[in-house]
Amino acid sequence: MTIEKKIKSKLTSINKLKSILNKEKKKKSIMCHGNFDLVHPGHIRHLLYAKSKADILIVSITADHNIKKKKSISTIPDKLRAQNLASLEMVDYVLIDKNTTPVKNIEILKPDFFIKGFEYSNKNNYRTIEELNSIKSYGGKMIFSPGDVVYSSTKLKDQINLSIPVERLNEIMHHENINFDNLIKTVKMFDKIKVHIVGDTIIDGHHECQLLGQTNKTPTFSLKKLHSNNYVGGAGIVAKHVRSLGADVTFTTILGNDRKAKFTRDDFKKFKIKTNFITDDLRPTTFKERFWANDYKLLQVDELENNIIDNEKVSQISNLIKNCNADLVIFSDFRHGIFNKETIEIFSKFISNKTLKVADSQVSNRWGNILDFKNFDIIFPNEKEARFSLADQESSLRPLGQLLLKQSKAKNVILKLSEKGSMYFKNKGEKSGEFGSLDTFAKDRVVDAVGSGDALLSAASLAFALTKNIALSLILGSFSAAISCSKKGNYPIDKQELISFIKQIEKKQ
Repeated sequence: MTIEKKIKSKLTSINKLKSILNKEKKKKSIMCHGNFDLVHPGHIRHLLYAKSKADILIVSITADHNIKKKKSISTIPDKLRAQNLASLEMVDYVLIDKNTTPVKNIEILKPDFFIKGFEYSNKNNYRTIEELNSIKSYGGKMIFSPGDVVYSSTKLKDQINLSIPVERLNEIMHHENINFDNLIKTVKMFDKIKVHIVGDTIIDGHHECQLLGQTNKTPTFSLKKLHSNNYVGGAGIVAKHVRSLGADVTFTTILGNDRKAKFTRDDFKKFKIKTNFITDDLRPTTFKERFWANDYKLLQVDELENNIIDNEKVSQISNLIKNCNADLVIFSDFRHGIFNKETIEIFSKFISNKTLKVADSQVSNRWGNILDFKNFDIIFPNEKEARFSLADQESSLRPLGQLLLKQSKAKNVILKLSEKGSMYFKNKGEKSGEFGSLDTFAKDRVVDAVGSGDALLSAASLAFALTKNIALSLILGSFSAAISCSKKGNYPIDKQELISFIKQIEKKQ
């Protein structure tokens, strides 16, 4: 038997395993249970000790959809965790437990022994008590492995900053029956989508400086400005991303009556985008200057007006939404005057029922609420925004996503997790396949992460408009975010860049 076949033979279901144990009644069996997210020396000692106590060692692992105790996503998908354990010589069978606790499987299999780590030996843990009662009910015995060294998968994972983007990608693609040809074909069809983007334009000023030191009289940095650039950001860069990826774009926004507005108008002449620039004489065009030295942001200076736009402009935008024949509407919200709870409700009423609608809320130093966007096809909060909107600082990520789905009444949620990657949720976000996670593909290529969320929003929204597959959409969004991170400044990514990136990832398979 080849090694691959031997590993595969160890991966089993509860019914098959019960049948095997019934045929091997003369042999003693021992069972252990855990996440086994990152197999470390403590796990190996635990498993070796378990194997020394019985003939058959059964390892059950918690399915992905039941890992709730962590604020970070599990590093290794359950099928890959099972394969890792099955490759160990001392392990005889591996079972992915789809229940919340191992109790049900203990009652079905009735192993002679159930083993836990030394740290549970005081038996005060309520789960341990529940397991102990189950084992005692049929005459089994609970034992504990020696406690000379205790390791934590979570601490080890955090210390080495472990990520496995390709492995996670393979898991999702296999589950969703997606291949790389599907991804490339989807990108090539972006030009079939008509998109209306509504949102706050921001001009980003980027100043590269040399830090000269502290002034003598006050605790003030002294900087030498080396070079400066201005970029169209906010909803403006979303419009440019979407257009550069191939879609037919209409962009509606509010500008002041100033030089930054002229800069915006001139910049958009380079792109084939239909623009609805509404002038508001009472507010400046939002301008955010950032001063950098040695890749550290030292200071940000903002010129803006955050008060909500007047009723006349709300009506203007509403009519533009109503009269724009779009397949997809993107609300890009930075809370600089266009969106609040009331205007979101007004604008949403003017979107055709046949039009997909998605919303992204990016609020750096303002209060926003992603839950103001009700009944959308996709919402795109980051973790901080999600926790703020739900008033939830403690829940792990999967229950957080579930709650967002429920309270927003969204069909899908893409939860952005910065350097930890991203997650998608659909339906109720409870069962396997109703959620998934991807590590970032930008880990070794980050030059400037500002604006990566806009790139993710753009590509993921276009992909969903074509495929209605949130997993595929997140994959293309994550690839686009990685490309964006590799560029200094807020530049749009184009279709050929994305296709080339897909082919690079495919070569790593």
